[in-house]
Amino acid sequence: MAKMTVIQAITNAIAVEMARDPTVVVLGEDVGINGGVFRATDGLLAKYGEKRVMDTPLAESGIAGLSVGLAAGGLKPILETQFDGFAYMMFHQFKYHASELHWRSRGKFNMQMVLRCPYGGGIRALEHHSEGIESFFVHMPGCKVVCPSNPYDAKGLLIASIRDPNAVVFLEPKKIYRAIKGEVPEEEAYTVPLGKAAITREGKDVSIITWGAQVHQALEAAEALKGKYDVEVVDLRTLSPLDEETLLNSVKKTGRAIVVHEAPRTGGFGAEIAALIQEKALLSMQSPVLRLTGFDMPVPLARMEDYNLPNAKRIAKYVEKAMSF
Repeated sequence: MAKMTVIQAITNAIAVEMARDPTVVVLGEDVGINGGVFRATDGLLAKYGEKRVMDTPLAESGIAGLSVGLAAGGLKPILETQFDGFAYMMFHQFKYHASELHWRSRGKFNMQMVLRCPYGGGIRALEHHSEGIESFFVHMPGCKVVCPSNPYDAKGLLIASIRDPNAVVFLEPKKIYRAIKGEVPEEEAYTVPLGKAAITREGKDVSIITWGAQVHQALEAAEALKGKYDVEVVDLRTLSPLDEETLLNSVKKTGRAIVVHEAPRTGGFGAEIAALIQEKALLSMQSPVLRLTGFDMPVPLARMEDYNLPNAKRIAKYVEKAMSF
C-alpha cells in the first residue's frame, strides 16, 4: 500500500491498465509531452510511447470522434478534456455515437471508452473551468457517469470504467486532486464496482447525499454537529447507473434527506434524487427533501467562488433546517 493523492491514484490506475492491456490508449491535448494540464498522465509517454499516448490538436469534438472510431475498432481509449467546461464540445459525439452505437449495432460494436474530465470548482479557475456537468451526461442513456471522492475509489472506479463495455464519463473533482491522501494498493489492478454507492459515515437522524469533493464538506459538517445530530453521509460514487437501494435504505432509516451538489439547482441531478425519494420513500419521510446546490447563474470568477459552492457551514445549516421541520 502507498499513500497517494487522487491525481496520483488516477495516474497509477491508467499505468496499471496500460501495462495489463495493450489495447488501452491515452489521447488528448498535452497528455503526452506535458503529462496533462494537471499532470495526470505524467510519465506515460516515456513508458508506453507515442503510439499509445497521443497528443492531439486543440479540438475536443475531434478527440471524442477519434475515440469513438478507436473504440469501434477494438481499442480502449482514455480521452481527456482539460477542463469540464470544454466537455460540451464533445457532447454531440457522446450523444449520437459513444452512448448509442452499442445499442444501434445490436451489440456488434462496444464503446469501451472513458472521458476523463477535471470537474467542479474550488481551485479559483475561470468560469469555463469550474463547471458542474453531470446532469447533461446522466441524461444520456448508454453512457455511465462516475465521480470519486477519495484516492482508493479513484483508482478502483477508473479501472472499472476502463474495463466497462460502455462509454463512461469519469468526473475528477479538481478541488481534491492534491488536497487529500489515502492508502492505495500501488501494484494491484483492483476495481470498485460501478453503480454502487458507499455509506461514508453512519447516522440515524438525517442523510446527506452527495458525490465528489462535496463528500468531504458533508463529513466536515457531520463532525461539527456530532453530539447534537447523528448525520449519515452517502457517497453516490456512480451517478449513472444510480444505486437506488443504498440511497433509499439510508433515507428510510433517517427519515430526512439533503442532496448537495455544486451544479446549478434547476435541472440539477439533485432534483432527480429528490423525485426518486418522493416516489419510493415518501411514507418514511419526516421532513421535505432539501437541495443545497450552486446558484442558477454562470460560475462566478475567483473572488466570488466561495459564495457559489456549498460548504460545511451551509450544509450544517441545512441539517438544522431539516431537523427543525
